[in-house]
Amino acid sequence: MKIDNAQIAVDEWIKTHGVRYFNELTNMAQLTEEVGEVARIIARRYGEQSEKESDKDKDLGEELADVLFVVLCLANQTGINLQDAFDKKLDLKTKRDHDRHHNNDKLK
Repeated sequence: MKIDNAQIAVDEWIKTHGVRYFNELTNMAQLTEEVGEVARIIARRYGEQSEKESDKDKDLGEELADVLFVVLCLANQTGINLQDAFDKKLDLKTKRDHDRHHNNDKLK
């Protein structure tokens, strides 16, 4: 699914299953919470912290999808076409960083 289609799907979900979008500040708080859940899984599963028994069944993909859902909500309610913004960002990073990472001795 392209990003613009995902934005439409989220908007239709909100209109069908939700009452309305939460306000932008509430969604920003939700985004922070969801990113924290991703960080917890990464830190414990791939980092040096030990994984608690209660965290072993946590699904990283599900948590990343939660982050994406809230990002799409924020884009919708602030009038951002995330597909256009992403395409521009990828183009910028491609031009700016074309040789940067190949010349980074830390990555060899």
